[in-house]
Amino acid sequence: MVIESEMSILRRVSQIVSSEISLDEMLGEVIGLAAQVTGCDACLIYLIEDESSEFVLRASLVPHASDVGQIRLKMGEGVTGWVAENQAPVALSSNASEDPRFKIFATLIEDTYEALLSVPLVNKGRAIGVINVHHRDEHEHNEEEISTLAFIGEQMGGAIAKSLLEEENARLAEETAEMKRQLETRKMVERAKGLLQRRYNLTEEDAYLRLRNESRRLRRPMKELAEAIILSEELSRKPA
Repeated sequence: MVIESEMSILRRVSQIVSSEISLDEMLGEVIGLAAQVTGCDACLIYLIEDESSEFVLRASLVPHASDVGQIRLKMGEGVTGWVAENQAPVALSSNASEDPRFKIFATLIEDTYEALLSVPLVNKGRAIGVINVHHRDEHEHNEEEISTLAFIGEQMGGAIAKSLLEEENARLAEETAEMKRQLETRKMVERAKGLLQRRYNLTEEDAYLRLRNESRRLRRPMKELAEAIILSEELSRKPA
């Protein structure tokens, strides 16, 4: 029965790794596997943020809408940071919060639970995250639980790292696109401003204020208004 259960976990991990699901879906699958393996009451997953080198709460079995993306731990900080730094599991069967490495977050109900098992998510010898499973009551983590959850952390690390990279690339692409949009808007506004200056003999500041005030009055973006001014100028220059 144990072997059958282990094979089931292995097959599921293999399916997740080879799938094209999103990072959030992947983390949900990991939480499901962790709950299946340990029978835990709660599970939290922290992932590395390359920009800050901090571990950020990214997923939870118990809903934490206001905490996901906000709670952060440095390398070596708390049990989570210790596990990441040492790339080794920590199993606390009772009074988990009394462990000297433990860091309490007031908004996390999980920090009041008795037992904690924490394992690293590893990719190419680097900890890219941590899986924490919590039990409300005392719970002795047997070798099978620890080794299976550690196996999940090792096997899922590569797939999660790949998704993190894709997420970061998408973020950078969006930032680049936004910078391009802002630059195009500035160019458009500058051109429209110049047309208003010549047409109405305005100063640069007055031309900008007229554009801004008309944008507010009409409730239209300045870029849209600038485009209309430029189009009007171009049409007026065309021969009838």
